[in-house]
Amino acid sequence: MSSQVLSFSTMWAQQERFADLARFRRLIAVFGYTGIEVSHSTEAAGLELLAGDGELALTSLHAPTPRRKLADGRVNGDANLASTDEAERRLAVTETARTVDFAAAAGLPYVVIHLGGVGNHVTEPERGLRRLVETGEGEGELAEETRAALHRLRAQAVDAHLDAARRSLRELVAQAAPRGVALGLESRLHYHEIPHPDEALDLLADYANEVAGYWHDVGHCEVQARLGLIDRGAWFPKLTQRTIGSHLHDVDGILDHRAPGNGDVDWSYIAAGLPRDALRVFEINQGQPDDRVAASIDYLRRRGVVE
Repeated sequence: MSSQVLSFSTMWAQQERFADLARFRRLIAVFGYTGIEVSHSTEAAGLELLAGDGELALTSLHAPTPRRKLADGRVNGDANLASTDEAERRLAVTETARTVDFAAAAGLPYVVIHLGGVGNHVTEPERGLRRLVETGEGEGELAEETRAALHRLRAQAVDAHLDAARRSLRELVAQAAPRGVALGLESRLHYHEIPHPDEALDLLADYANEVAGYWHDVGHCEVQARLGLIDRGAWFPKLTQRTIGSHLHDVDGILDHRAPGNGDVDWSYIAAGLPRDALRVFEINQGQPDDRVAASIDYLRRRGVVE
């Protein structure tokens, strides 16, 4: 049985000491990680450096990497693949396709994508719900009314955005699949974003996992559950057979991207739901200390999430 690849995201590398990403690569190799995912916060020079020879090889790219500014001043990660504005949707496809080009040139098997949302921004009801949960008022009448408003807002507009997301996915698959690159549809942090669990199943129905599959982000799904919006049990086992990769990080309150062990996620459903061959990517933010990052592999090994 081959050993499981334990990849590490360059999200953690957003620190002054890692201006030279070769230093980042050397350190995480010492910690025991065996691959690197380049995040959408990494610019072209960093991607090119990490794609070259070094202690660890790349496993995957998170679109739209490399990061760059758009003509309107936004960063390319702000473009919406599910936009009903065709110019905006086309822009998002172009930026994501650029990542596919990099992946194919480097012989990488995976590109993780954010498939857009019902609108481009977090809604005010979600902001309000987060404030209520953070102050311990997540079970009250106001919180329930806010959740109902969120459900209504999304339901009223979602169909057109799902159609746009489906078109974007089809166009990206047409570019990626012949070049051996599989697209991973990531579960998202905010309620307006795509996909929800049943939407993921529907969007992926026309594709084999070798072409497009589901990418489970532990922290995103946990935060949605803690907000009372999408139950954590709605993803697995429903999407287990479609899962090709994962982002592993812990959650403290409703703050995600903590090092595993620096939060209070119940990892048992992740251990049960993640297929053995799904790529494990530790996606830990730049504020997490070295000792927590170094201890994360053993922490998840003891919980059955990694071998």
